[in-house]
Amino acid sequence: MNSLHIDSQDLARRMRIQALHMVHRAKASHIGSALSICDIVAVLYGQVLHLDPKQPTAAQRDRFILSKGHACVAVYAALAETGFFPTDDLLKYGQDHSVLMNHVSHKVAGVEFSTGSLGHGLPFGTGKALAASRSKQTWRTFVLLSDGELGEGSNWEAMMFAAHHQLDNLVAIVDYNKLQSLTTVDKTLRIEPLADKARAFGWSVREVEGHDHTGLTALLGGAPWERGKPSFLIAHTTKGKGVSFMENSVDWHYKSPSHDQLAQALEELNHA
Repeated sequence: MNSLHIDSQDLARRMRIQALHMVHRAKASHIGSALSICDIVAVLYGQVLHLDPKQPTAAQRDRFILSKGHACVAVYAALAETGFFPTDDLLKYGQDHSVLMNHVSHKVAGVEFSTGSLGHGLPFGTGKALAASRSKQTWRTFVLLSDGELGEGSNWEAMMFAAHHQLDNLVAIVDYNKLQSLTTVDKTLRIEPLADKARAFGWSVREVEGHDHTGLTALLGGAPWERGKPSFLIAHTTKGKGVSFMENSVDWHYKSPSHDQLAQALEELNHA
């Protein structure tokens, strides 16, 4: 099973457009969090993950888990744009009885795990990686976390466990945009020195500019970076990336764009 080899830059732009439409239409939240991860998710689905959209449950597929489940519109957009389900289905996001829920749902084709309560994605992914290792399977597990959810102790327990069991088939990616629901991560619960902490827990650590597709592709495609160690990628990102008035603004954790704001955002993306 091979990666899809799709132009990740164009995929990320299309994902941002779809995400904005979804959140505006549903009068939903978390657009800043979704825009933050579009480049990471586009590189994963476009270049790195071994997947077949026509066989979303194929045994040898790589597993991708969005631990920050509130940013689901980015993943729904990626799945639709890469053929897991029709893009028209995105119109149903946030509607009553729709499987496209406001937090990522395993009822959607291509989604491995429903998340919403933060701190659950990495423990689940660690279990998946352990299962693959014990059964001598070659598929990998990638988990995308928020920086704010690193305040959850369940992540650090999972990190100890993964290093103890030498799960080098596991990759954790931190969307390090340095903002969470109401203010900065530093003011809420400081996580620095993050790289040193991850190394102390036995992980191989790298840092990258989280909107640099070349750097992301090289690092994520090249994992594991050290044999016998799980990989921990700190991706320095910008919340609201791609829309000037949303970038680095905590307001867009919960706000939904108005009609005029949507038009302005789409104009920026279409002329990017």
